[in-house]
Amino acid sequence: MKKQLVLIRLMLMGLGSTVVRADGAAVYNSGCMACHNSGVAGAPKVGDKDVWTDRIAQGMDLLYEHAIVGFQGEAGYMPPKGGFAHLSDDDIKLAVDYMVEQSQ
Repeated sequence: MKKQLVLIRLMLMGLGSTVVRADGAAVYNSGCMACHNSGVAGAPKVGDKDVWTDRIAQGMDLLYEHAIVGFQGEAGYMPPKGGFAHLSDDDIKLAVDYMVEQSQ
């Protein structure tokens, strides 16, 4: 009984949380890389500074919007959340941050 009370107290304090927070590289590697490593459907390749320069210059808010909501551009198509609807908006933002960091 005492062990159960301790566990309940820890969970209520947030110390027993089972929520795992992903980092940008982990999110990217879980799916984004399928298109952004090879340039499928016009996806800008991570690390290609020439392709990313103009996109980055438009601002992070627009990059986030395109990644979350989707975008049809001249060069290709970005489906909403890259087709991974189960990812949170925050996870998508972490992946975008990672791709930008790797492409500057």
